[in-house]
Amino acid sequence: MAKNSEPNPVSMMRHNPANIPRRLRPVLSLDDFEGRARRHLPLSVFGYVSGGVEDDRSMRENRDAFARIPLRPRILRDVSGRGMQTTLFGETLALPFGIAPMGFSALAAFDGDVVLARAAKAAGSIAICSAASLTPLERVAQDGQSRWFQSYIPGDRDRIAALLERLTKAGFDRLVVTGDVPVAGNRENNARNGFDAPLKITPKLVWQGLTHPRWVIGTLAREIRLRGMPHFENMESVQGPPLFSRDLLRSKIARDELDWDDIRFIRDIWRGKLVVKGVMHPDDAKIAQDAGCDGIIVSNHGGRQLDGTVSPLTVLPEIRAAVPDMTVMFDSGIRRGTDVLKACMLGADFTFVGRPFLYAAAAYGEAGVAHAFRLLRDEVDRDMAMMGATSITQMREHAPRL
Repeated sequence: MAKNSEPNPVSMMRHNPANIPRRLRPVLSLDDFEGRARRHLPLSVFGYVSGGVEDDRSMRENRDAFARIPLRPRILRDVSGRGMQTTLFGETLALPFGIAPMGFSALAAFDGDVVLARAAKAAGSIAICSAASLTPLERVAQDGQSRWFQSYIPGDRDRIAALLERLTKAGFDRLVVTGDVPVAGNRENNARNGFDAPLKITPKLVWQGLTHPRWVIGTLAREIRLRGMPHFENMESVQGPPLFSRDLLRSKIARDELDWDDIRFIRDIWRGKLVVKGVMHPDDAKIAQDAGCDGIIVSNHGGRQLDGTVSPLTVLPEIRAAVPDMTVMFDSGIRRGTDVLKACMLGADFTFVGRPFLYAAAAYGEAGVAHAFRLLRDEVDRDMAMMGATSITQMREHAPRL
């Protein structure tokens, strides 16, 4: 008689290749989406999504750090009952990974912010709506059923309070305050590729549009036809200026004045869960905990802010040790199922993935994002089995002894 008569629910979730749309069948990994997005998007838009900052050293280090962490599997363990379910702030999620916040998603993919949120919800996960999005946060909450919002908080408490009131009315109850952007990073690649804010009609931009008609017709023109000119919608409590504007000033006023006292102010008036993103030092993790934050995201902004930083994966174990009872999340550089497991092994309770999901949305829409979730989910499931782990938390047993 078989040891387990009940079918493994994870095995039942694995996709049948026959059910995958034919155009998506050649896409076998998250990295495969990048080349397709590169061909589909104008250089200015693709460069904005794919680029880092200055010499891209931080972005490369994020990936290299995963390569330096070896895995030591255990064998002959019954892993037939393995599962990926993760509990985050009392909510049970089907997966240990979600979608990180990304600005200008609707410029890369039609209705990108809603598409990402909706696909994440369907996969049993979450997507964080970005303050730099071009879609009103109310639409992301209603049409995408999103409850997570990432903010760039100005150092002005009246404006902070007004934004929080707007978020509450929209139904968001998870606030992620990005702490690593007191000033904008030096993204030279944007200038070289013709990406600017505001977007200016230049011969370079016109040529990029002419050579990428599918993007112009299927994304930009479609968005303008259905909803009008895109605006910066979510930086503050009121709608910001249009994307195409001669005098666009994004909300950066006094952001370099933001400090931990402002986080304490937010904690006093925000009833939902409060998370600080961009933590790279254990002392900052302790301060966040003392300030009343419910969680932190260990991140260097995907290598898009300060060049030459240590990778978040490298500092993750000491941050975990500094706040053992706090919810610790992670982003920056995840591309494989083994990457998810390595981050969880080193102390992450949950992980976020950014660029590959937006590439998938740009090239294939919501079907592409759903396929990206399937691919990464299947990798995590397969890798857990080969590691001899039946749960995400069990991966901690495989952490290297330092």
